[in-house]
Amino acid sequence: MLFLFFSCGNNTKINKDHLVFRYNEYANINTLDPAFSRTLQDNSVCNQLFNGLVQLDSYLNILPSIAKNWTISDDGLKYSFSLRNDVYFHKHELFGKDSTRTVNAHDFTYSLNRLRDKKIAAPGSWVLNKVENFEAINDTLFEITLKQPFPAFIGLLTMKYCSVVPKEIVEHYGTEFRSQPIGTGPFKFKRWEENIKLVFRRNPDYFEKDDTGKSLPYLEAVAVTFLPDKQSEFLQFAQNNIDYVSGLDASYKDELLTADGQLRAKYTESVNMIRGPYLNTEYLGFYLDSETPEIQSALIRKAINYGFDRKKMMIYLRNGIGNPANGGFIPIGLPGYNKSIGFTYQPEKAKQLIEQFKKESGIENPAISLVTTSNYLSFCEFIQRELEKTGLTIKVDVMPEATLRSARSNGKVDMFRSSWVADYLDAENYLSIFYSKNFAPNGSNYFHYKSTKFDSLYNKAFSITDIEKRKHLYTTMDSLAMEKALMVPLFYDEVVRFTRKNVKGLGINPINLLDLRRVKKD
Repeated sequence: MLFLFFSCGNNTKINKDHLVFRYNEYANINTLDPAFSRTLQDNSVCNQLFNGLVQLDSYLNILPSIAKNWTISDDGLKYSFSLRNDVYFHKHELFGKDSTRTVNAHDFTYSLNRLRDKKIAAPGSWVLNKVENFEAINDTLFEITLKQPFPAFIGLLTMKYCSVVPKEIVEHYGTEFRSQPIGTGPFKFKRWEENIKLVFRRNPDYFEKDDTGKSLPYLEAVAVTFLPDKQSEFLQFAQNNIDYVSGLDASYKDELLTADGQLRAKYTESVNMIRGPYLNTEYLGFYLDSETPEIQSALIRKAINYGFDRKKMMIYLRNGIGNPANGGFIPIGLPGYNKSIGFTYQPEKAKQLIEQFKKESGIENPAISLVTTSNYLSFCEFIQRELEKTGLTIKVDVMPEATLRSARSNGKVDMFRSSWVADYLDAENYLSIFYSKNFAPNGSNYFHYKSTKFDSLYNKAFSITDIEKRKHLYTTMDSLAMEKALMVPLFYDEVVRFTRKNVKGLGINPINLLDLRRVKKD
């Protein structure tokens, strides 16, 4: 199942394990086409294959990528990008004699037009909602003009949706480009057997270099397996068959960590733990268009928020990794976060709200179905047990990740567990989930929440450049969503990564995006 030997184009073999980075993706991936890369798993693989105009560093600063520099007009509407002339697409016979060519500004025109093409229906088209037009002035100058000033726009361009792709290759493969990708990234596609294995090889023509002038990446290959559960993944890691595990799961947390979140002694010699802030809110969501009276009732939704102890949940289920979400939807670390607008543990108040619902509705035994994936089952069962004490029955159902995503987007589940990871460093990213024009399945408003007041404030935020004023506005919008109890924030996560001792240079970042350019294995 793991790949120590990989065929290369010239039939030579790689058997140097220290040159191959091996990891498992239990949640699977859906596509290698960046225009459709909407999950963290998809983004992490596409991040190895593609580049855009700009990129994020490990502190979420925006840095040059294919654009070597850029300017923004005084009115905040026009962005002018000066492109590098030494970026090459991965080799492919369709490019002709040289099997490759340099990227130019016209490639970005094609890539962004493809992103907003309604026939393609790419889920990332929303990133261009504020864009009036874009054009290639010449081969190395690309301009984007906005409809209105939007200070967070440059951050949107760091998303994998905005990666550059070659027209001749995309049009040759059509929808099969998802499994035959050609990009400019540090690794190039080699092989994908869906649900089984994925292999990338080093791109010898990659344009970025390290501080000493050495070409990136250092690794020769990346090998991804798709064992479907975290327990099997951890066993492979413990047996030194994979190099890296991301996140904490109930199946191995106590084996690996002490109660206060430290590595157990048996692993300190062989495993590194990297831990830091993660712009990720874990939550339970309600589908407000449901015909279930309990879901429609703000009394029940608030009772759930009051009815369980988040701090206790984090200690017993996460060994203290992460912060209890007693604030709103915006996580710790983003301007707009406010710890006072959420819900605290008040079991008696939860009981009162449920009794009030019973009297007003005539429903003597209120019940709700909560759908989750297997790796979050322990959290949902904890909440289920706690809410039973207040008089509310919660039935917990388990679905595969992909099935739940589809059901959530199409309004097929009343209550669901989900998470929201920041795509860019602005709280607008989080608040967009409550905007009425983003109703799922065409957007991320899975709740089908609609508020004229919220929409007005959301639109107003785009014209405000003062960060303090924006921060206040963001907090106000977040509090509106919390007043309606549209969701149940569970915790603000932390990035926690475990690697073998011989893995160097992996690091972490607040959006948990996998970046293998500077990774080495001793």
